[in-house]
This record gives sequence, C-alpha cells and structure tokens, in this order.
Amino acid sequence: MEKFVSDKAAIVVSSVSKSYTTGKTVVKALDDISFEVERGSLFGLIGPDGAGKTTLFRILTSLLLFDKGQAMVDGFDVTTGYKAIRKRIGYMPGRFSLYTDLTVQENLNFFASIFETTIEENYDLIKAIYAQIEPFKDRRAGKLSGGMKQKLALSCALIHRPSVLFLDEPTTGVDAVSRKEFWDMLQTLKQEGITILVSTPYMDEANLCDKVALIQAGKILGINTPANITQQFPKTIYQVRNNHMHALLQEAKQWPFTEQIYPFGEYHHVVIRPGAAEPVFPPGIEAGRIHPGIEDVFIDLMRDHEQ
Repeated sequence: MEKFVSDKAAIVVSSVSKSYTTGKTVVKALDDISFEVERGSLFGLIGPDGAGKTTLFRILTSLLLFDKGQAMVDGFDVTTGYKAIRKRIGYMPGRFSLYTDLTVQENLNFFASIFETTIEENYDLIKAIYAQIEPFKDRRAGKLSGGMKQKLALSCALIHRPSVLFLDEPTTGVDAVSRKEFWDMLQTLKQEGITILVSTPYMDEANLCDKVALIQAGKILGINTPANITQQFPKTIYQVRNNHMHALLQEAKQWPFTEQIYPFGEYHHVVIRPGAAEPVFPPGIEAGRIHPGIEDVFIDLMRDHEQ
C-alpha cells in the first residue's frame, strides 16, 4: 500500500469536488476546495448548515467517494488507503450514532472490541472525559442528556487512540456549559499529539482553533488563524442601535456611507463603504466603532462571493 510522506500535514485536501444529482438538479456540495491541516493542530471548518462540511468529513473518513481531486489522511490516500485510514482515525458524526439500547459501558466495550483493544489499554486518554459519565455506565445511551451523549460519543471515538480525530458539529444541540467543557477537552487532546478537524456553525468557536477555513456553498472563502482573519479585514465597522431597531435597519441602508448593514445581537453592524468620509450618524442613535469579529468577516466574504 502506498503511503504519502508528509512531515507537517496530517490532512491534505487538493482540488476536491463533489456533486449530487437529485432528479434533474445537480447540486455541487464541494467546489474545488484545497487546504492542509498540520499534525497535532486543532483546525476548524466554519460554516452554516448546507455549506458542505459533512460531505467533506464523509470523504475524509472514506465513507464517500468524490468526483475529482485528491485527499490524504495521515499519509494515506482516502481512496486506495481507506483500510489503513479507518484504523488510524476517530470519527464523531453530527448526529448521535451510538447504540441507544446499549448501556454506556456496553457501547464503549463494543467500539473497543472493533479496534481490537480494551477500555483499560487506553483509559488514560479518555479518563478525564469518561470519568464524568462513568457513574452512569449502566444507563442506556438513549436515556442520556445531550451533554452526556456527547461525552460518550467522544470516548468511543478515542478508545483506540487515533492519530486524527474528526468531529462533525459536535456541540450542536448541547448547552453552553457542555460546549465549553467540550472545547476544554479538545485542547487537552491536542496536547496528546492528536490532530483534530472540527466543524461547527458557531462562529464564536472559531477563536478556539489554531487555524480555520471559512466555507460556504461548497467553496473555501478564506483560511488563516482566527486572529489574522480579523486583523487583516480591511473595512471599518460600526455598531448602532436605538429604540426602533427595525426602522433603523431600513434607514441605515440609505446612509451614503453604508456598504452593508445586518442585525447582530442587540445592535446592527454597519460596514462603511471604502473611500467614504468619516460617518456622521443622525441624532438619537448610539454608535461606536468596533473591531470586526469572525462573523463580520464571514458575512462580508459571503457577500463578495454572491456578487
């Protein structure tokens, strides 16, 4: 079996495209995307539902064939080296996919046996995670809370000590505390040398990654560290609000300095038109210049992509 040697990259995606045909309609799920994930890093794939994240994960975990391009995981081609890849990776799909009628311990034992290992052999890797649900080891998986299901699924994905871990929207549908705990776990796993590729629709989670790729409609819009993505954003943004936010949204679209405006929490964000003079806001409006976040960059990139 051919193994591709790469000292730095654990995941290599090169010009990969994938389309689906539904009746007479052809949907391009991935459109000529390329990126690399360094070994031992935490890489985030950031984008909304339908952006192509799950399709890409299924390709990289050898569950789906692509139309063209090349993809490698841990040095092996995903098409010809899929058997080797499946032994080396951990995969946690977006939808809970463990056996709901088995107990917590039975699920973990089952996945350990598949990879010809035992819970005891790799318990040190999952101890911090599994210890939180071990008191409920005799409870059926289907009766667990969202956060506990998440921890069990991660434990099962790690029980064979994978070199690369794929997590497809792992925090969707769980509470804020569980989300924070989960990302703390990922930082610990990274220190173990595990390469982690995680997808999420939550823009705030992008800042917890070493590097992120912004994806929309099957295209990569940008790849960089979270800090560089926001620092290199060339446009000026103000946040504005008053007591009539809907009317303000419509009014602000007519301001001569407005390039784009969109709701953002308790405020609207106004992107200033390049070359415009310093904006002067009408009376009664609370306005202040802000540093752009990942969400602002993503919205701007989507707008440019659609034009």
